[in-house]
Amino acid sequence: MKISDVRSQLNQLVNRVYRRETRVIVEKSGIPVAGIVSAEDLRRLKQLDAEIAERWRVLEAMRAPFRDVPSEEIEREADRALAEVREEMRAEGEQPND
Repeated sequence: MKISDVRSQLNQLVNRVYRRETRVIVEKSGIPVAGIVSAEDLRRLKQLDAEIAERWRVLEAMRAPFRDVPSEEIEREADRALAEVREEMRAEGEQPND
């Protein structure tokens, strides 16, 4: 929605957003610059941001011990370990998920 339309309809839009009838993308010169969402949507977005940040923190913590190891070596070791597990599964009669 153009920002000029948002200005003229702000009260109505806020009421519709509050009733969860709509979410609004605000455009300025045809470029999306903001959104108008319910307080509940914003709470969920903040929660999602926090969860994503925590996942990145965990990934970085797992990666830290291997910072100085060349990626080729990590890939080689991962391939070796995967082949080993697949061979063990075959020996036990299980079907590995390739």
